[in-house]
Amino acid sequence: MSTTILDIVTPERTVYSRPVEMVILRGAEGDLGILPGHMPLVTTLPIGLVRIKEEGRWSLVALSGGFLEVRPDRVTVLAEAAELPEEIDVARAERARERAERRLAEKGRPDIDYIRAELALKRALNRLRAAEEAKVSLR
Repeated sequence: MSTTILDIVTPERTVYSRPVEMVILRGAEGDLGILPGHMPLVTTLPIGLVRIKEEGRWSLVALSGGFLEVRPDRVTVLAEAAELPEEIDVARAERARERAERRLAEKGRPDIDYIRAELALKRALNRLRAAEEAKVSLR
């Protein structure tokens, strides 16, 4: 089967760089399925999961938003943060979820940045989802 190179890069490191058969992720306008030879595309990426098909097997990467560039022979994700499921500290993500939920529950307090709390909650839930989905797929 034909492949395309997938690079997932953060400011700190290259998280993933290998030939893949397919990439599925959510862009600014909705879900995208990218196969080798895909037409060129650039879009923003919200907090979400990247689903990767490599050698017939599916894997995940949790993203905290970023940018996607697609060329016929390469897919590049420039992410604010990205984690493989085995790198996710589930207890830390759970604490972040609880903290964000507490902040959001305190309606009307002028000292709380609700947009920031909502983003923190989305990131925590995304990390927990990636860890759980990876655990289920290993069974």
